[in-house]
Amino acid sequence: MNANATNSESVKDLNVQAEQVMRLNDKGGYTVPTEGLYPYQWNWDSAFAAMGFAQFDVARGWKELETLFSGQWENGMVPHILFHTDDDRYFPGPDVWQGTGPIPSSGITQPPVAATMARIIHELDPEAGREHMEGLFDAMVRWHDWFMKWRLDNQAVCTTHPWETGRDNAPDWDGAMAQIDPVDVGSYTRRDLSHVDSAMRPKPYDYDRYIWILKRGRSYGWDDAAMLENTRFRVADPTMTFTLLRAQRDLAVLGRALGRDVSGIEAQIKVLEAGAETLWNPAIKGYDSRDVLTGEWAGSLSNASFLAWYAGIDNAELLESYRRVMSLVEYGVPSFDPADEKFDAKRYWRGPTWGMMNMLIGTGLDEMGHAEGEALRALTAELIQAHGFSEYFDPTDGSPAGGKTFTWTAAIWLGWASPDRSAS
Repeated sequence: MNANATNSESVKDLNVQAEQVMRLNDKGGYTVPTEGLYPYQWNWDSAFAAMGFAQFDVARGWKELETLFSGQWENGMVPHILFHTDDDRYFPGPDVWQGTGPIPSSGITQPPVAATMARIIHELDPEAGREHMEGLFDAMVRWHDWFMKWRLDNQAVCTTHPWETGRDNAPDWDGAMAQIDPVDVGSYTRRDLSHVDSAMRPKPYDYDRYIWILKRGRSYGWDDAAMLENTRFRVADPTMTFTLLRAQRDLAVLGRALGRDVSGIEAQIKVLEAGAETLWNPAIKGYDSRDVLTGEWAGSLSNASFLAWYAGIDNAELLESYRRVMSLVEYGVPSFDPADEKFDAKRYWRGPTWGMMNMLIGTGLDEMGHAEGEALRALTAELIQAHGFSEYFDPTDGSPAGGKTFTWTAAIWLGWASPDRSAS
């Protein structure tokens, strides 16, 4: 049998395995990222899951998004965790968060990729998708409006908790976190360390501050105005800015397909385009995080910096930085610059490569006409073929890290990385 035939069989096997991972983590209407480590519905994980399901079951993809938005708060915010069940394998649970939505939830949000994934699903079957988007469109507008009302600084989108960005322990937050003294945080038991090697997870120093910020938000009843007035952590962030900018562009496309007035969305796109440029840090030749309270740059060239193309923004200097970073590792895109002393190849968002971030970056590069986009897709496919559907990977050798049988890695294989794309 020739090599091409063998590779074709390998791809088909992985397509089947990826679908099995999706079904393994399917709880009927929503998907958990992976059993044990993350036993609930996570916001942006769920959006990627919806896209993955849609490659073999479009209706199930729409159901994932509809379940996610069933937890939307009255103010428009969509929480980062929905606690559909009670599971003591995860901390902090609903009793700690005390969210105020229709479903027990956390009090913070996550990167708004849902509209982008909805557009991908819609384009698979526009006729069937129209009814679903009619039901989701206004909810997505309300969520995006909430960001625009409560999370802008100098027109860039801010985070009020590291967990909101999905990049929990990224070096971007080090300066802001150092300003926090986590007094009265109390005792707690981390459940994540019973599932994953501690060398791959945030340190106790970080966790104390995560819980302190959480309890502060809870003390204000998660009231946006009160939290804004009394904030101790507010960082303008490329992740949130670029994902919202892209989501607004995709929501406008969906709105036009539905015959909706999208003039308000188009106006918000202009605001976010201007805000994105306030995150350009010439010192690192990249888009950077900025502490709103101190005005200081994080000095962090991260995989979030490279989401600019995905957001529709091209930049020649950024491409130079991307090429330099990719030359330093075997399997990019690393979550942090390998040339920086803070780089840690296995510790969560301080170095490892993430498949779903590769999808967003690669999609943007490809749309901008850069050959690096297809190269990144092929590299990600090679990584998954060699090391499976883990949560993330060591960029120096590709070794798997974090949780296993991970939903979003399976999803991006089916919808983007697989040479067959939508085959299963």
